[in-house]
This record gives sequence, structure tokens and C-alpha cells, in this order.
Amino acid sequence: METAAFDRIVEKAYERIPARFRRRLKNIAIMVEQEPTEAQLRRTGVARRGTLLGLYEGRPLTVRSVFEPFAMPDRITIFQGPHERLARSPEHLIELVEDTIWHEVAHYFGMSEAQVRAAERERRSRKAARS
Repeated sequence: METAAFDRIVEKAYERIPARFRRRLKNIAIMVEQEPTEAQLRRTGVARRGTLLGLYEGRPLTVRSVFEPFAMPDRITIFQGPHERLARSPEHLIELVEDTIWHEVAHYFGMSEAQVRAAERERRSRKAARS
């Protein structure tokens, strides 16, 4: 898939985050990269056990102080290659990207990996109940 088309999928996934959460996202850049670097894989421990779809890098909102000086933006990186390899269809690709954006935004808000996974299960249950 062309990078521009994947970028549009990421933008639309971001726009589907409820406004009450988007309004609280400050000083954060959402980037698209083709693949994670070796350093990112090592740092997250994913190299040994799975696929890295996205990565939040920064200081979670829950540990920031109002007295902190200006900082470089936090960063959410969405990795295009792993998404495309996992997707079974164009619709599934959109769903995977949306789930990844939600996952990384949850880390921005200070949720641990265990908390994010529990919230994802609950979100999927609500989504299935609506279908």
C-alpha cells in the first residue's frame, strides 16, 4: 500500500477517538514508519515474542508535573509493515490500525500494558454487543 493511503487510514483512526480524549492529547506527534528499528524492538522486548504494531514514547500524562519545562513532543509511531502483514483484508487493516491507535493513546494517559489489555477486551465486548 502506498504510504499516503496508509497515512489516511491512521488519520481516520485518530479522528474516531472520542473528542473528549482527543482534546486532552497535548504535545504529541503521531508518526508512521515502515518498520520498527532494532533498538525499538529490543527496548520493548517484542523482538523475542511478537510483532510491534505501534509504540508510545514519552512521559505519560499521569507522571507529568505542571512545573515541568517545555519538552519535546511525545511520540506515537504506527508501523505500516507489520499492520499490512497481519491484516486479512482492507477492513481488517483499518480495524488493526484503530486498535493500535487506541492502545498507544491509552499509554499516553498512563495506563500500564495490563490495564490497556483489559480496556481493549472491554472495548471489543462493547463493540461486539453493538453488532
